[in-house]
Amino acid sequence: MIVQRQIETEIREAMANYPVVIITGARQTGKTTVVRQIADKPYFNLENPDTRELAINDPRLFLSKTKHKGAIIDEFQRAPDLASYIQVIADEKDENGMFILTGSNNFLLMEKVSQSLAGRAAILKLMPFSYPELLQLNDRFSTDELLYKGFYPAIHAKKLAPTKSYSYYYQTYIERDVRQLINIKDMSLFQRFIKLCAGRSGQLLNYDQLASETGVTGKVIKSWISVLEASYIVYLLPSYFENIKKRVIKSPKLYFYDVGFAAYLLNIEEEKHIESHPLRGQLFENMVINEYLKHRHNKGMESNAWFYRDNHRNEVDLLIQTGNHYELIEIKSADTYHTAFRKNLDWLARQLSSKSINKTVIYDGTQEWENDEIRIVNFRTFAQNFSN
Repeated sequence: MIVQRQIETEIREAMANYPVVIITGARQTGKTTVVRQIADKPYFNLENPDTRELAINDPRLFLSKTKHKGAIIDEFQRAPDLASYIQVIADEKDENGMFILTGSNNFLLMEKVSQSLAGRAAILKLMPFSYPELLQLNDRFSTDELLYKGFYPAIHAKKLAPTKSYSYYYQTYIERDVRQLINIKDMSLFQRFIKLCAGRSGQLLNYDQLASETGVTGKVIKSWISVLEASYIVYLLPSYFENIKKRVIKSPKLYFYDVGFAAYLLNIEEEKHIESHPLRGQLFENMVINEYLKHRHNKGMESNAWFYRDNHRNEVDLLIQTGNHYELIEIKSADTYHTAFRKNLDWLARQLSSKSINKTVIYDGTQEWENDEIRIVNFRTFAQNFSN
């Protein structure tokens, strides 16, 4: 079954307005599938050694095959110097939607793009399946099943065993992407590091603590975090500190782009392990925030999300700012609502009293209601609000 991706509308709009469309995102999020469904163009995959060799050694000959219809070029970061030649063709032809470039490495891809294709390219990010997209395949996922399986398309579309699938993904990532980005003499240290990161999903990022537990310097940890960000394994959610005269924590929080991969790194090998796992709440929080970010990226927009935390233990999991409007969100994995869940929302709303405020508690229960003060919703309802 073909799953209609929410980003498709944005890709078509970008093709109608820009000569080059760039789609980034982690490996196996479905970039190739979605662009080949949308665009009828010659297709080239630069993971193919012969194709890559031609693209690197004779770019003019390589691109001569594309001049009339343009092309889809997969894993473009493998031959980033092509960007300069594509710029010339785009300027000469002056046609929109000529080239669609995909890449799973943000550093290598964007460096050349910013130099050569600035103003000529729309840049979109494709994350794993959103919850509404996943519903096209199955509408009976339990929460623990979602946390265990994650949202990578192949696991659901091909009904793959999650632990084995993530194991292969992890090995490929370590052996190919990491070694392509940095020269690590002792790969076991990086492997220890990435598993320690999984244990800190939803927590403040403390570089020195990670360095101490990994056995490397803080400078190395910062470099490795950048590697995980560049290859779309993790992202950092910034702390909100504007307009509030409190002693706020400015360190970001660490999250994984996919909770299933984080669960694998936590040595969770069966769905039943999720229910009693001490980090279940953090994985649940990670999943909910991911759904909001997927919504933003599928609309071609950057994140407008933060969290709030100060030295007095006042904390709000998700703060969304749109103009002068603030959505304050508390995320709980419990299936029973408690009035204490709203305590920090009420506190922060008072600090932002001059703003337009909505307060929401997202949890795993079935009872939902809304009044003038607050909205209580199941996380599925929250995610499905982004299905259109």
